[in-house]
Amino acid sequence: MNPVTLFVVAGFVILFLYILNSIKILREYERGVIYRLGHLQKEAKGPGVILVFAPVDKIVRVDLRQQALEVPPQDIITRDNVTLKVNAVIYWRVMNAPQAVNEVQNYYWQTQQFAQTTLRSVLGEVELDELLAHRDKLNARIQSILDQHTAPFGVKVSNVEVKQVDLPDSMLRAMAKQAEAEREKRAKIIHAEGEFAASQRLQEAAHILSSEPIAIQLRYLQTLTEIGVEKNTTIVFPLPVDILSSITKALDVVGRK
Repeated sequence: MNPVTLFVVAGFVILFLYILNSIKILREYERGVIYRLGHLQKEAKGPGVILVFAPVDKIVRVDLRQQALEVPPQDIITRDNVTLKVNAVIYWRVMNAPQAVNEVQNYYWQTQQFAQTTLRSVLGEVELDELLAHRDKLNARIQSILDQHTAPFGVKVSNVEVKQVDLPDSMLRAMAKQAEAEREKRAKIIHAEGEFAASQRLQEAAHILSSEPIAIQLRYLQTLTEIGVEKNTTIVFPLPVDILSSITKALDVVGRK
């Protein structure tokens, strides 16, 4: 084979392999950030088939899917001086691939560090009761602060959830005692309200019985009937209260004489 022909064939083969190696396929959720001679291209490439001509071009693949970032447990001292361990989950995604690659060295690590510091600073400003009772408001506040920090490098924080709050054993015992005392308080209040309602009913019943003296006798007979149903040897003699009051008055009169 002629050396010239061989050189031309080799050149075509090398060119074919170079073009074949320059073909990149990006998935639907991927974007390619291109640096051409060291300069960032404004628009990210993809999805689909793109051409990257190395070494002139350099591609950085960026995943646009939403990701969950678990914040490791952080030692936090609340405003009322309670020491806690709190961890959270951050849901975020890349909205602008060129900014995420070019503005910071590692956008994943940067987001994680912002999440840790924001979690400590926000939860350190509230009391324990507020942390346990208003977790939704705190989640929204942390999400808003994080989103302001990450927006300049193209990352959107969509949601924040405080995952777990670990309390010290002494605080758990104190909270258990407080809950027990609160339950006893409610039980006593309910019992007192029941006694008050019963006394009101007894007062009304006393007014009705006093207006009809025969009603007391009927009540005596009803009580005897209820006792008679049970098999016992108890003997009950109904004695009107009026007789007792008359005897008491007579004894008083005799005593005065």
